[in-house]
Amino acid sequence: MNSYLQLKNISKNFNIDKKVKVLKNLSYDFHKGTVYALMGPSGSGKSTLLNLISLIDRPSLGSIKFSNNQINFNNKNKNDIFRAKNIGIVYQQNNLLPDFTALENVYLANLSLNNNKDLAISKAENLLKKIGLSNRLNHFPSQLSGGESQRVAIARAIINDPEIILADEPTGSLDLNTAKEIFQLLEVQKNPNRLIIFATHNRFFANKSDLLLEMSDGNIKPLHG
Repeated sequence: MNSYLQLKNISKNFNIDKKVKVLKNLSYDFHKGTVYALMGPSGSGKSTLLNLISLIDRPSLGSIKFSNNQINFNNKNKNDIFRAKNIGIVYQQNNLLPDFTALENVYLANLSLNNNKDLAISKAENLLKKIGLSNRLNHFPSQLSGGESQRVAIARAIINDPEIILADEPTGSLDLNTAKEIFQLLEVQKNPNRLIIFATHNRFFANKSDLLLEMSDGNIKPLHG
């Protein structure tokens, strides 16, 4: 089985007061059809790694390949288009646009790929209805519960049918029952043509992944799978 995402000798340093090495010579291959959990203490590099995979940030050293095509981090425009088409991102704090309704937050993500507003709205409505938010379409983020906001965030992440879903502590700020519902919503997004990677502190959710990866000392090691 060919790997879809290849990280090779990835290092990431931050220069704040002094040079901090967060990722150190990390190499790992990720495969489609698999759900990966990233575990590790705060500061172990989980969010940093997800930001590199999503092409929001760039590594200090090393290469990232999707389907054997190496990313050129100097080509920001091309990478932005690739992200919009292929990568869905869910954050712990849902990062919804506060001045836009649930429906607008979701359809705008699709509008960035094609200019058909009617189609984008129709897709967003269907998606939100499917995840139980048919009565929340015109509510603003401030009018939604934490669980509802995360459902909107997941709908926004999957509206373009991405090949990768990245979720950074997606249940971290939710109570257990709501967290379970949100996690189930993520689980059902699994399919043979999609790679899912989520970071979590929660061992219960991590154990539901196909492969549990621990981050420590700037690197990755598999714990089960």
